[in-house]
Amino acid sequence: MMRRGLTRPGLTLTVAAVLSLASALACAADPADAEAGRALFLKGTTPACVICHTLADAGSTGTIGPNLDELKPDANRVAQAVRNGIGVMPAFEALSDEQVQALAKYVSGAVR
Repeated sequence: MMRRGLTRPGLTLTVAAVLSLASALACAADPADAEAGRALFLKGTTPACVICHTLADAGSTGTIGPNLDELKPDANRVAQAVRNGIGVMPAFEALSDEQVQALAKYVSGAVR
């Protein structure tokens, strides 16, 4: 008996394509979110992200933390570092979840 429809490899590729597209759409920040994240990166944190990090979109050339243009972190990685700190970077406990997400989406979108 011959099975109809997608074969297992075809189904796997289709599911992967749909998940990839959904992920790309979820990461696409609307302009207001991107601007809020950019403002946080430039001067909305203490210390300001621009002091330590290089990020071309923000015009920053910090050398204490990693060069974000080279690292190309995804939003989850940025959010985790902002919330918990990493290395010499402090945790930014005063930021709300919405601010952390805006900052994470901005950075991850700026490096793509």
